[in-house]
Amino acid sequence: MMPSMSRLIVWSAILAGSLTSSLAFAQDPVQVGPTIYKLLLENERVRVFEVRFKPGERIAMHSHPDHVVYVLDDGKLKLSYPDGKAVEVVLKAGQPLWIPAETHAAENIGTTDAHSIVVELKDSSHKR
Repeated sequence: MMPSMSRLIVWSAILAGSLTSSLAFAQDPVQVGPTIYKLLLENERVRVFEVRFKPGERIAMHSHPDHVVYVLDDGKLKLSYPDGKAVEVVLKAGQPLWIPAETHAAENIGTTDAHSIVVELKDSSHKR
């Protein structure tokens, strides 16, 4: 039995909305890459992760708020963004990086583990 045209239109709109919202609100990196992201600390101000990508390992699209990365071991990642753009990032041990909130997928395109500490910032409206 063939569904009515109105049902097809409604389902198309629902699916389109789901795809759009999944890009706008990509998942948490721990849920998407539990073998890559290890949560070390979480409180009302920050989340701290140890991140280790093995060569060839990938993580699907996920989001971070503003965050700091401290590179522990040299590595090379390819970051892919929802708009289809991609960049290669060469990481050097001891390098700190500030990264504004973003959504991306990542792949280790190097020959060594890409190992870092990531500190995600939460709402900073607390008074000191």
